[in-house]
Amino acid sequence: MWENNSRYNIVYAADDGFTEVMGVSILSLFENNQSAEDIRLTILDSGITKSNKDKIETICKKYRRPLPSWVVATDIEKHLEMSVKADRGSIAQYARIFLTDIFSPNVKRVLYLDCDTLIVKSINELWNLDLEGNTIAALKDAFSKYYRKNVDLAPDDIMFNSGVMLIDLEKWRSDKVEDKLADFIRQKKGKVQQGDQGVLNAVLSKETLVISPKYNFATVFTDLSYDEMILYRKPVGFYSKQEIDKAQQDIHIIHFTSHFFSLRPWQEGCTNKYLDTWLNYRKLSPWKDGKLATVNNSFKKQQLINAYQLNPKLVLFLASIFQIYLRPLKNRI
Repeated sequence: MWENNSRYNIVYAADDGFTEVMGVSILSLFENNQSAEDIRLTILDSGITKSNKDKIETICKKYRRPLPSWVVATDIEKHLEMSVKADRGSIAQYARIFLTDIFSPNVKRVLYLDCDTLIVKSINELWNLDLEGNTIAALKDAFSKYYRKNVDLAPDDIMFNSGVMLIDLEKWRSDKVEDKLADFIRQKKGKVQQGDQGVLNAVLSKETLVISPKYNFATVFTDLSYDEMILYRKPVGFYSKQEIDKAQQDIHIIHFTSHFFSLRPWQEGCTNKYLDTWLNYRKLSPWKDGKLATVNNSFKKQQLINAYQLNPKLVLFLASIFQIYLRPLKNRI
């Protein structure tokens, strides 16, 4: 049983290109947790410039919080002495699987947050969840059974989204989770579906407490109706429509995930339901006067987006075939 602790150990990981997005997330965390006694940030740094670090520290000073602990992110390829392929994004994302040596033994749990999250309510409720003997707590992700085979899981095993993870660091250490993660990457010769998230799923699927979507309310819940999302992803053992509807009435963390036709709030042209919410926090940040990112979609993706706008049902059906069947097959090959 977890005993309530007034110190919140929060972990982010970023390279320089994502620092603004992380900064807005950190600002939202502080803004909505002003009564929290002690929030300690640890940032896994994959090349953040001094200028951007200064801006992050300006946010900490504004809210009278301790400055972050800046930790040079572990280079997965150097660590394993092998080439590692990023399925999506950068291999710098693998840095978040190395936590054991970062914290002192008296740190019992940490909350990992992706940079593209907004914390819109207190984290106290999430932080104090009873993990019931599990290593982590996370959101069930919307993947078909075919993805599970690629990371050696059974068709009905949990697949989770690693963007919000409450981690029992004591169990993480005692179970030597990082050794298991490294062994799995070696076993797959550095090519793992969904990159670091796939590795985490492979090792921790049976050690995961499923949390309410209110703690990780992903873009797919807002850009698509429930029926469209089920058609597009065909997830296994997923949340019910009632569970997602209930979560939307009490959202604690918004997660701006991506899919084939969506843009994100820091990109020009975004139409996400919570765009204005993100922009309002950005206006409080050191990046408030900067321009939003311009997205140069490939011709192929732009054609897909245009087609979706003209005939969403047909394009969603075709995209679902790729998402459910062809993408996992591609990863298997």
